[in-house]
Amino acid sequence: MIAQIITIGDEILIGQIVDTNSAYISSELNKIGIKVLQITSISDDKNHIINTLNIAKQNAQIVIITGGLGPTSDDITKPTLAEYFESELVRNKEVENHIINMMKKRGIQYLDRNIRQADVPAKCQIIFNSSGTAPGMWFEKDDTVFVSLPGVPFEMKTLMQEGVIPKIRENFNLESIYHKTILTKGLAESVLSEKLIDFENQLNTRIKLAYLPSPETVKLRFSIYGNNFEENKQIVDFEVKKLKLMIPDNIFGEDEQTLQEVIGNILKDKGKTVSTAESCTGGNVAKLITEISGCSEYFKGSVVAYSNEVKENILKVSTENLINYGAVSKQVVEEMATGVLKLINTDYSVATSGIAGPDGGTDEKPVGTIWIAVASKDRVVSKKFVFTKLRDINIRRASNNALEMLRLMILDKEVVTF
Repeated sequence: MIAQIITIGDEILIGQIVDTNSAYISSELNKIGIKVLQITSISDDKNHIINTLNIAKQNAQIVIITGGLGPTSDDITKPTLAEYFESELVRNKEVENHIINMMKKRGIQYLDRNIRQADVPAKCQIIFNSSGTAPGMWFEKDDTVFVSLPGVPFEMKTLMQEGVIPKIRENFNLESIYHKTILTKGLAESVLSEKLIDFENQLNTRIKLAYLPSPETVKLRFSIYGNNFEENKQIVDFEVKKLKLMIPDNIFGEDEQTLQEVIGNILKDKGKTVSTAESCTGGNVAKLITEISGCSEYFKGSVVAYSNEVKENILKVSTENLINYGAVSKQVVEEMATGVLKLINTDYSVATSGIAGPDGGTDEKPVGTIWIAVASKDRVVSKKFVFTKLRDINIRRASNNALEMLRLMILDKEVVTF
């Protein structure tokens, strides 16, 4: 089954807000076996909306629309849909009562413009909105279902979960889909692809393999469609087992796992602790680690040593090394790692020092030069990276490579990253 998503709003087109709704809707549809063919963002213009709906229904059985259902004059989706479906707007008493009660509970004066949100096209089926005032609307025309949802993300998500997904399941015989995502580190996308040529050539022809690179990792997503979920799962899992035998040291997790989550699980299993000493990453490594619930079991603390004074006075980095080699050096970052290990008394530590940019680079140490070290009580390993001239990318890559070096150190494996 094919779906299209249409987001309505000038605020998306001018870059004022990011369209997160489409990503969420696509994910939820995909879980129930519906393929999203296209995502389209359009302006608040009646003719543009109607033309887009006409094009969408030629290629999709389900069209989901978000945006333009608010109480203000620039919200034109509802009257446009009424015209498109040749229907007049009528007052829905249940929605009206809901709006009045919700406004009273919030202590907000309700105006006529609020109550007008209860006016809906007569030909639609209402999808009740328990999180807001604008209802969802379900239309059927020429063998295509159109669903209109509010653009407010938390309201849209409520409607998808409580109304849209159950109603789609009731009305359609859906194809089963199975995804498995393998998370890799240590091999760039091109290198990984070259390494897996024979694997891909022998891959089950029903499976689609996609490479999904990011500054942090390369994901390998296996997808298979069919009516037998268990059979699909067995086919993919068999191929994944073969993959794991080919690149065992480069796979750190699966599906929605994060590197920090994987590290946390390993540390908990081993009963070990970790600390961080950060300069160029400014505490981002610690932030990633502490995103995981229960991290207090293994994360003891961090020192953000941005200045040389903090490096010397708190982490006991030698003045001689700072003078002779500079803060961005193997010698200093290793002393930072061993210093925080002793200071906070942990089993492992990770340290970063570099030039995140966009200023501060030299010919010898250009912007993007980062040194990372990981330490345990009996060894310390460091590695130099040269990333980009973009500060945010450099911080992301440094933080992620620091975590990967930490993972390999904890597993007592060779510390190799890209």
